[in-house]
Amino acid sequence: MKILFLGDVMGRAGRAAMTERLPKLRADWGLDFVVVNGENATSGHGLTAAHAKALLGAGADVLTLGDHAFDQKEMLSFIDQEPRIIRPLNFAKDAPGRGARLFKDGRGRKVLVAQVLGQVFMKRPFDDPFSAIEQVLKTNPLGGLAQASLVDIHCEATSEKMAMGHWCDGKASVVVGTHTHVPTGDAQILPGGTAFQSDAGMCGDYNSVIGMEKAEPLRRFITGMPKNRFTPATGEATLSGLYVETDDRTGKATKVRMVRDGGRLETAHPGA
Repeated sequence: MKILFLGDVMGRAGRAAMTERLPKLRADWGLDFVVVNGENATSGHGLTAAHAKALLGAGADVLTLGDHAFDQKEMLSFIDQEPRIIRPLNFAKDAPGRGARLFKDGRGRKVLVAQVLGQVFMKRPFDDPFSAIEQVLKTNPLGGLAQASLVDIHCEATSEKMAMGHWCDGKASVVVGTHTHVPTGDAQILPGGTAFQSDAGMCGDYNSVIGMEKAEPLRRFITGMPKNRFTPATGEATLSGLYVETDDRTGKATKVRMVRDGGRLETAHPGA
């Protein structure tokens, strides 16, 4: 199975790049399944129903969220209407939506998609992500009901993301980090057969400070004082993510490549 994961979609620039380029990437690369993190797609803070529909219409099979999952209040109700949106598994038990679900690709093969939030350096305490994902992966073992499984680990610390990769090694097809908006150069297949990257990066304008116009972040770093709201940068976006091929029989990864398409970053495609 050919799987593409795209990192945090950042504001209007990220949405535009998704709409313009994802359909062609799906066709050119023969993609079977696409997962996109959409939690910053609406002005950098959460995801509206309209923007979720646009990303799904562009070719995403599943959207994951993160700590900004419900910044847009309409998502509190919309997530129960749209099963293709996944929020963090270790949110409060009464939170709307689900943190893991089985989906099907165009050929009927089943794909498990799950998301967990990390705990290190995060603003709010969340339940232990390791025990949360362990229960899901035990219920959906590789080589079992699902032909592939993907875990989005949404957190600040690269150490926690790497620990999650090793925790899930041999139990998931893909473990990929999101949240920090900067792509890491450590894409690899771990010893147990799990494809891993600490952070997929963002789908946004990299002439920015993690997707935001530079002036206000720079002011705050230099003076320690806020003056204006952060606003997403609007230049041409780079689509950043991870491409993985898996074995349908075992669910293990057989190929992994970093993806960077368009914008300012050096191009990286699966064929390279």
